[in-house]
Amino acid sequence: MRRRTCWAVGAVAAVVVAGGGITVAVASSHGSSGTSVPATESADAGFARDMATHHQQAVEMSYIVRDRTKDEEIRRLAYDIAQTQANQRGMLLGWLDLWELPKVPEKAPMEWMGMGDMPPGEDGALMPGMATNTELKKLGKLEGRAAEVRYLQLMIKHHKGGVHMAEGCVDRCEVGAEVRLARGMVASQESEIELMTGLLKARGAKP
Repeated sequence: MRRRTCWAVGAVAAVVVAGGGITVAVASSHGSSGTSVPATESADAGFARDMATHHQQAVEMSYIVRDRTKDEEIRRLAYDIAQTQANQRGMLLGWLDLWELPKVPEKAPMEWMGMGDMPPGEDGALMPGMATNTELKKLGKLEGRAAEVRYLQLMIKHHKGGVHMAEGCVDRCEVGAEVRLARGMVASQESEIELMTGLLKARGAKP
């Protein structure tokens, strides 16, 4: 577990460096002037911080299940989700670096969406859709079909929370590149929800 976690963190750090180069070119166009930087409490900054946190858990869950099953379809799905979300997380953190804004939220998660007054997350679940610490520990103890089903159930819930947040950015964010990324997240995660629902049905389970 420790080796896998360290690998994931290292990969994300590498992506942040690469993402930083990308963001210099595409994430400076803010509004009409092309030179403004989002404020610390803006939707752009809030989405970058919160979605980076949300994505990190998806990466963690995906590497957990990849080691708990031999089913190639689930392993490919988990790998694709982990790689995609680690990449996107690197872009989001790279933008925060570019804007010279803190990566750790100073206020409640999702306050930029008007949800700052939602009850504190249960057992480590910081935002809607996120798994609890207990759920993650249980996933890490399951094997085979049981691990596949639980992963799919947790990831469908996780994606629904991610789609909701990404739609919030589409409505509120002003940086063009970030809005385009959020739209892409909505499309890809809705497609994956449909796929995972079918995989659950094939295993005799429901979301």
